[in-house]
Amino acid sequence: MKVLVVEDSLRMAKSIEKGLKQESFGVDISADGEQGLQLALSGEYDVVLLDINMPKLDGLAVIRELRATRSDVPVILITARDGVRDRIVGLDCGADDYLTKPFSFEELLARMRAVMRRTGSRTGSVVRYADVELDPARGIAMRGGERLMLSSREFGLLRVLMARVDQVLSRSVLYESVWEDKYDGTSNVLDVYVNYLRNKLESSSRTRLIHSVRGVGYQFGREP
Repeated sequence: MKVLVVEDSLRMAKSIEKGLKQESFGVDISADGEQGLQLALSGEYDVVLLDINMPKLDGLAVIRELRATRSDVPVILITARDGVRDRIVGLDCGADDYLTKPFSFEELLARMRAVMRRTGSRTGSVVRYADVELDPARGIAMRGGERLMLSSREFGLLRVLMARVDQVLSRSVLYESVWEDKYDGTSNVLDVYVNYLRNKLESSSRTRLIHSVRGVGYQFGREP
């Protein structure tokens, strides 16, 4: 497994590099956003760890450029910005996860395993419904012939929904399938990501495909 660390703090970058190498990861370091973007576009990395406050090109711009070129390499933002709005902006740009400094190295490893596991699970035959096409093996989703720039969780959510077209799926089934964790009945993270996915899948006045089923969950396909 190879990791790209895009971090302008040499001390932080070297600390992460040391820990990752001890875990048998290959590691490259970039100290500015422009170089980091070019390295990330090479396709050689299994995950990118990216600081937001970077010289030449900030981390959010790096993510936007990556997703614009159809790269779906998993990206974890590592930043001192800890506001809810900052996390939302980062995830909306295409980040797969968000880790606030200071953090424990064990948590970083756990988050890396999670995003790589979700990406690694993108196997199987192409699934189609109406003008939507999902290719798990390549990690690509399209609608009307246009590529949808989805994060790993958005992709996973769409995959679960499309696997059971016209079936009503409960919040617990969707959450536990995508987040691989027990649903506590109170978190709204699933609803947030459904909105993210809708904004990308149903933009430009396209026909709605993800339907809310009051008191239960969501259904993909025809309106219930």
